Amino acid sequence: MDHSKGRLPRHIAIIMDGNGRWGLRHGKSRIEGHRQAVNAIERVVDRVLELGIPYLTLYCFSEDNLNRPLDEVSQLFSLFEEVLSTKVDKLREQGVRLVVSGKLYSLAPELAELFRSAEEATKEGNRLTLVLAVMYSGREEIVEAARRLATRCMLGEIEPEEINRELFARHLYHPEIPDPDLLIRSSGEKRLSDFLLWQLAYTELIFTDTLWPDFDRKEIDAAIEEYRARERRFGRVVAESK
Repeated sequence: MDHSKGRLPRHIAIIMDGNGRWGLRHGKSRIEGHRQAVNAIERVVDRVLELGIPYLTLYCFSEDNLNRPLDEVSQLFSLFEEVLSTKVDKLREQGVRLVVSGKLYSLAPELAELFRSAEEATKEGNRLTLVLAVMYSGREEIVEAARRLATRCMLGEIEPEEINRELFARHLYHPEIPDPDLLIRSSGEKRLSDFLLWQLAYTELIFTDTLWPDFDRKEIDAAIEEYRARERRFGRVVAESK
């Protein structure tokens, strides 16, 4: 990696897209594409750990994904159970702390408990915070934050005029986690799909045609190199060099 370029991102978020298409293109089932996606996650986690990047958020399952065929949803949930039962020990040994973002209470109790147990088992991890967005909706996260603030106003804890961006952000799911510096979406699609709508306000966006199961360290390195070559302005004007 070119050390002459800008600094590494502190937080990478990824929309892992193209799993089902990968399976069908390889003459296999859509769920086989999702199985191969787990290997891609492991490769990316390993690389992020090597680079010393402290935060990684993965879009694993949106609320809208419930609209997929029931058989595929059921198989995905079974895959979640399998991964949580077999991969957590490795993550703990690597110093990874798992954090789940989304409406876990909407899952079956047994699966929700597996996610909570994984969070508890890895809570001492201090090398990488790995956020799994599960049963997640960016719009719903914003609505829930607004609802909590409205309740506090009704209780007299705060006045409406006290609400600003900083206070609002503190009522999102995980305010302790910094906004992503870099968003990567695989498979060639170019949309946010209800992901981190508040947090992505000034995030650098990179889209790649690679299907997620084929994602490897070369892909993550290429995205980071493109990010480091960009000039982040956050709304400011940067004077041109003569």
